[in-house]
Amino acid sequence: MIGQVTFAQEKSYKETVIENPTAEEDLKVVADHLEAIMTNKMGKAASLLADSYEGRGPAFEETEYIYYDQLDSHYSDKPNDSTLWTIEHFVEEVEQVRKALNLDKDNFYLLGQSWGGMLAMEYALKYQENLKGLVISNMMASIPEYEKYAAEVLGPQLPPEVYKEIKALEAAEDFGNPRYTELVMEHYYTKHVLHKPLDEWPEFVNRAFSHLNPNIYIYMQGYSEFGVTGDATLKGWDVSGRLNELKIPTLMIGGKYDTMDPKYMEWMSTEVQNGRSVTTNGAHVSQYDDPETYFSGLIQFIKEVDDGSF
Repeated sequence: MIGQVTFAQEKSYKETVIENPTAEEDLKVVADHLEAIMTNKMGKAASLLADSYEGRGPAFEETEYIYYDQLDSHYSDKPNDSTLWTIEHFVEEVEQVRKALNLDKDNFYLLGQSWGGMLAMEYALKYQENLKGLVISNMMASIPEYEKYAAEVLGPQLPPEVYKEIKALEAAEDFGNPRYTELVMEHYYTKHVLHKPLDEWPEFVNRAFSHLNPNIYIYMQGYSEFGVTGDATLKGWDVSGRLNELKIPTLMIGGKYDTMDPKYMEWMSTEVQNGRSVTTNGAHVSQYDDPETYFSGLIQFIKEVDDGSF
């Protein structure tokens, strides 16, 4: 499985840790809670995730978990070349990783979260013959539909004075204003990214945000959480009409409080030829704020695909 869809250097775990002292801490992410879930200790799993989401893994029965950093992200090389920041290029990075690790339709599940979900859909539409299963986590198949949901549903749920001020700052393109960051973080992120007050966000979540490359984010998404701004390259992206091309077992995971419309995520599961949906009580990173629903649904999907009962 590949989590966040990013690309890593060809170095061993040991070499990575030696060269990057924080890498070992960053890479300890899944074992304890998955082991707890597999042994039906769901309360323990939820507690582990709430406390730290850092195990000593990765390990889940016979499954190997592969996380990698996209070019220009975190531990990967950083040429800072925007001509490489395209969906087509990033799809081929996934394919390069697959080939290097000898993954194929008998053992390769691809999980994409958020932007990774977009990329996973694009990868599957080109290379689904290489996949055993596909998991789209917290990502809609249409940017226009995402923007519509943000404008018509999520924005108006904010306190009116807050939403008005946010939209005024956006209209002025004053995205660098600390007030804009403050309003979005305190009123939007705490509702729709991680459904907890900021002072309760685990350190590992904040660390993950610190690893984000803002240059790529702005180039492809823009500055706003309510839609793609300016001439960002993902503007108008939409593969909803092609979901019916996907034949492989596919799981859609949405969240009740997500920035992505959970009803739309459920609809996506009916558009693919062999799909299922899970809706958590979490937000955009519901693997953190509702791990019990998220991981039990994910594990059930993998088990059923593996034993042929899906």
